[in-house]
Amino acid sequence: MGSDRFDIKEKEMVSIMTETIVIVDKETGVNYLYVGRGYGGGLTPLLDADGNLVVTR
Repeated sequence: MGSDRFDIKEKEMVSIMTETIVIVDKETGVNYLYVGRGYGGGLTPLLDADGNLVVTR
């Protein structure tokens, strides 16, 4: 099942229980990092070295 609003830009299995996914919001271009471990996870916007949002256009 896909999403009309979000694209998966990159996905990596770090270990058996941990994965990282970079998600791009197609409407705003903002990149988010999701880190999942076991039954938990977290989502945060990606920032560049200057603290600005990473935006893909």
